[in-house]
Amino acid sequence: MAEKKDSVVLLVACKDRKGIVARVAGFIHDFGGNILDSDHHTDREAGDFLMRTEFALEGFQIPREEIASAFAPVARVFEMRYEVHLSEHRPRVAILVSKQDHCLADLLQRHRRGELAIDIPVIISNHETCAMWADLFKIPYEVFPVTQEAKREQEHRVLATLKRNQINLLVMARYMQILSADFLAAVGCPVINIHHSFLPAFIGANPYRQAYERGVKLIGATAHYATEELDEGPIIEQDVVRVGHRDTVEDLIRKGRDLEEIVLARAVRMHVEHRVLVYGKKTVVFD
Repeated sequence: MAEKKDSVVLLVACKDRKGIVARVAGFIHDFGGNILDSDHHTDREAGDFLMRTEFALEGFQIPREEIASAFAPVARVFEMRYEVHLSEHRPRVAILVSKQDHCLADLLQRHRRGELAIDIPVIISNHETCAMWADLFKIPYEVFPVTQEAKREQEHRVLATLKRNQINLLVMARYMQILSADFLAAVGCPVINIHHSFLPAFIGANPYRQAYERGVKLIGATAHYATEELDEGPIIEQDVVRVGHRDTVEDLIRKGRDLEEIVLARAVRMHVEHRVLVYGKKTVVFD
């Protein structure tokens, strides 16, 4: 397999107008860059333009640490929100988990196989149950139990751990606690959650029982960014599997767990490869 060379991902979001693609490509060309991949989308109803462009660092005449500031004049002309990401940077990802271990185990195995270009400096839980996985993969495991009386204190301890480990992304791998608005305001990085249903259907407690009692033919899983509005954050990835009248609740749970693993892993990969742009309550995912 050919060695992947260093590259830059440029993410752009602004109101749609003529000349954006040409100007972005021109900026890269003017400084000796070679575009490796580029995609864009226009939301015609909202009038929003979103773009992801990846170009090689080799031969680019602007030092990597100055690329973001060098692009600023272009961004001002089009009133862009923009981000510059270097492929050499490995995001530092913390994982939140409770007692169910399937999503945690899947992410750890994908990480070990090299499918996810991330570092995982810490796993955080409110239970000891999943400590064996942290031991197996030699990752520090912090346990902060949750009680109704001390939930705010517990969140402060989690936040302190995230800050100490310089976390860039927080993943809720079936973490069965609701993160408070204060926590989300203070966390300082995106938070991805996996929801055990195809949102917005069957939200709330025991979605598989609800699905079973309704005799559904499809069940799903949803990965989304966590926001103050419970289970209403921008959706990154979803998938479904067919079920039939012979399936029991236990069958639905088993099939649902498989989906949760796949959907969460896809969402994390898309995020760390900088393929997701949020606008309003929606996302564009450049796959």
